[in-house]
This record gives sequence, structure tokens and C-alpha cells, in this order.
Amino acid sequence: MPVWPWRQAALVQARQAGLDPLEVDYLIESVTGMDRLQLRLTDIAALEPWQAELDRLWERRLGEHVPLQYLVGEVHWHNLRLSVGPGALIPRPETELLVDLVVQFCRTRPSGLIADLGTGTGAIALALALALPKSAIIGIELSGEALAIARQNRARLGLEQVQLLQGSWFEPLEPWRGRLDVLVSNPPYIPSSLVVGLAPEVRLHEPHLALDGGEDGLEHIRHLVEGGPDYLRSGGLWVVEVMSGQAVEVEALLQKNGHYKSIQVFKDLEGVERFVSANAWDPGS
Repeated sequence: MPVWPWRQAALVQARQAGLDPLEVDYLIESVTGMDRLQLRLTDIAALEPWQAELDRLWERRLGEHVPLQYLVGEVHWHNLRLSVGPGALIPRPETELLVDLVVQFCRTRPSGLIADLGTGTGAIALALALALPKSAIIGIELSGEALAIARQNRARLGLEQVQLLQGSWFEPLEPWRGRLDVLVSNPPYIPSSLVVGLAPEVRLHEPHLALDGGEDGLEHIRHLVEGGPDYLRSGGLWVVEVMSGQAVEVEALLQKNGHYKSIQVFKDLEGVERFVSANAWDPGS
């Protein structure tokens, strides 16, 4: 079956499976290395060599629910093209705004020290390195598999100045205690009981280490709240992504801690309260 009849059949299958039909064109473009205009100008017969690979990948997408990003091995995120694989969470579009919040804060301190905790693919750290070339960026990741992907992305983008360290949350940051200008994180925040109900693409293929936030989803966020003041300079930015409905609880955690001020909640493009920020503050100063 030639490629374009293949496309029509795949579009029907995508709709039947409840998938975005745009996935079909993205898969074709990724496999052939051609954009949509090139594909339109190319003779169908010249595209037949890719049909077997398209069949193989599309069957995995439909039958095994493998995320399209894992199938093609990359994702377009913010202004980056990142390598992705099953060992690291796929960066979500809403998380791009987390980068924008940090960049806005750093306008007054363009040479700051920034730590991205739970860096995964390195998306946040690398996007910040491009946007803030005078800043020092450190990415922390517990998973060795995810860290390998982050290092691959660092090399791919030529951003070797970004430090990528393995460890749990604050542990690798001991040399920078009290020196951070920004602590940013997209931590695991899904309550454990909800992980089993996630879409099969997420539940079956993305690392639960990057998803499971403990009984109430706030286990790791509590740790970030508690440790933040020890590692941030006075006035430094603490900013994290949270699950819908968690912002009020995270605000309360920050207030109760007593070492934060200027607590703010920001919405994503869908109007969901998605990010919470605060500034480190020493009440005794």
C-alpha cells in the first residue's frame, strides 16, 4: 500500500482510537525527514521505502500505546528539539511557562546561579541556559537513565556549560548551599492512588519515579519547601509546577515554613493554577 493511502488509513485509525490525527503527519515527517511541503512535492513511489517502518511504529502506537515522542525519539519543546526515551518524562507544553517565569525573574540578575531539581531530559535547565547565557545552570536528577538522556541533549545543543549531576534533590547541591538565585522544579506531584488511572501512554511507558508524588502528591514538594531556604540566597526565587488543585496547599506549606515571602500562584494557558513561586526570606534579618 503506497504511503498516501497509508496516511488515509492511519488517519481513520487515529480517530477511531481517540488520537490526535496530527500524530499521523508528525510520524510521517519524522520517519522520512521531510516536511509537509516536501512530502506533497514527492512522488508517492519514492516514499514507499519508508512504509515498513511506518507500519511498525504505527502498530506500536495503536497496540502498545507507546507515546509518539518515544517512537520518534524526540520532542519539540519551548525552542528546543530534545531527545526523549522511556527513562525520562516527556516534557509537557505547560511546563514551558515555568522557564518563562524564571527568565522574567532573572532580568534583574542575568548572571545568577540556577538549579533545576529533577531535570529529567534536561529540558528546563537547557532552555534556561539558552535564554540566560550568563547564568550558571545546574541540573539534578536521581535516575541514571534520565541523566544519560539529559547529557545527550546537552551535547546535542552544545550547552556543555550546564552542569548535570546525579543525586536526590538537594544532596548534590551542598557546595552551593546558600548561594542559589533560583530553585526551579517540575517534581512528581500525582497522588500514588491516581497513577494507576493515568492514560496508558503515561501509566505503561513513562517512569513512575517522575510521576508519583506520594500519598497526597505533595511528598516531594514538601521536601523542596523545607530545603529551599537553606540553599537559596535571601530574595532568591523558589518556583515549582504543581497539579491542578494543589496550589492552595503549596501556598500554605510555604507560609507555614516561615522563610518565604511574596508567594504567588500562576495559571497555565488553560487557566489551571499550575505554578507556585516565592522568594526566600530570613525573618531574623
